[in-house]
Amino acid sequence: MLYLVATPIGNLEDFSSRAISTLMACDYILCEDTRHSRILIQRYAIQTPLKAFHQFNEARSEDPIIEDLKAGRAIGMISDAGTPLVSDPGHELVLRCRKEGIAVTAVPGPCAVIQALVLSGFPAEPFQFVGFLPKKESELRTTLGKALIYPGTTIAYESPHRIEETLEQMVQVCLKRQLCAARELTKLHEEVLVGTAQELLDHFRKTPPRGEFVLLISPPSKPLFFEDHSLVELVEMFEKDLHLSKMEAIKMAAQLRGVPKKEVYKEFVND
Repeated sequence: MLYLVATPIGNLEDFSSRAISTLMACDYILCEDTRHSRILIQRYAIQTPLKAFHQFNEARSEDPIIEDLKAGRAIGMISDAGTPLVSDPGHELVLRCRKEGIAVTAVPGPCAVIQALVLSGFPAEPFQFVGFLPKKESELRTTLGKALIYPGTTIAYESPHRIEETLEQMVQVCLKRQLCAARELTKLHEEVLVGTAQELLDHFRKTPPRGEFVLLISPPSKPLFFEDHSLVELVEMFEKDLHLSKMEAIKMAAQLRGVPKKEVYKEFVND
């Protein structure tokens, strides 16, 4: 059986007794970085061998792992922090296990997405998680635009060396929408800040950011109904309200309506 075991996201005491006993009973443990994971398993005197399993060796490691599972071995999988598969490797392996009829179970525990959501005070129903934000500016603005029209809370990950650049883009797009920046969750210097993009940007310009970030965007104050608007009206709305460029607005309108971008562009030009 494959065991997906959640590990602490900061405080090492957030490791359940079930997680510990499960990993102790496994034949080996798959992890992203053996050096990082060894700190945790040594803390709890877990003697189970560690094997590297990350985005660079995931594909070639899959077949041997499947063979071991078919042979009856118990294999654990952990990430560097939090719940496996949440913006971490493992999805393809779990999918393969399902196809091969191999049992998979999960030992629940810490997850930065949920931790940040409950600390933010933003509505939890509904919410969407979009993973790490795109690095390319045009893709980032499109992602932010979609988040602003989503009827619930949007949650994303961001790195400390990109947080200021991302907030600068949010200043242009998010206007007065409330955001939450959470970092160092469960650690000694845990910080959860709520404010506008400009307020958060001002803070981090004065206080250099450290630690991985969870960014949350609060829902719109009232529902947005796009079915009542023409494609041209949608483009104009996105340009005005979301401060998107014309091409970014056209791309978003096309995605919302499920039509080719060139069709929106043609209709807009001919309007």
